[in-house]
Amino acid sequence: MIRALLLVLGLLWPGGIAAANDWEALGQPGAFVLMRHAQAPGTGDPAGFVLGDCATQRNLDDAGRAQARAIGAAFRAQGIVFDVVLTSQWCRCLETAELLDLGPVEVVPAFDSFFAEFSDREARTAEARMVLEARRDERLIVVTHQVNISALTGRGTRSGEALVVRRGGDGLEVLGSILIAP
Repeated sequence: MIRALLLVLGLLWPGGIAAANDWEALGQPGAFVLMRHAQAPGTGDPAGFVLGDCATQRNLDDAGRAQARAIGAAFRAQGIVFDVVLTSQWCRCLETAELLDLGPVEVVPAFDSFFAEFSDREARTAEARMVLEARRDERLIVVTHQVNISALTGRGTRSGEALVVRRGGDGLEVLGSILIAP
């Protein structure tokens, strides 16, 4: 609790603790946020994980939960609002989306991880692009996975990193990055 409070206070203090601070990028036409879930130790999911059972998945730890809350607080402190928070079905993404507290949360399977099923990459990425295109008039934040973000942007991200992007050509153009340390 104290750590989360210190994170929020650090964000509100001039200079904050944001490792990247491209807030102004969100003011560009067509900009929205594509975010990797908050800190969840490990890589991938345990063998035999079940999508609907969080006890079988890799999940946020306490630092990840604090990070998700701090990210949401930072966006609110900047006066940034979203129409909807789209998220993967994976528990670490869904929990991040809920803890951000930035708008109604909607699960969209197009943003589910294909880490264990890399052969799904092209189909999942095409589906994600269609979702983004269909919702182009909404102010979106999307909480998803590293593999999905890389496929959509060609860029890697750290846990909790929010890329400010917009549609361009055949993919997404990265306008900036916001990273609140866990």
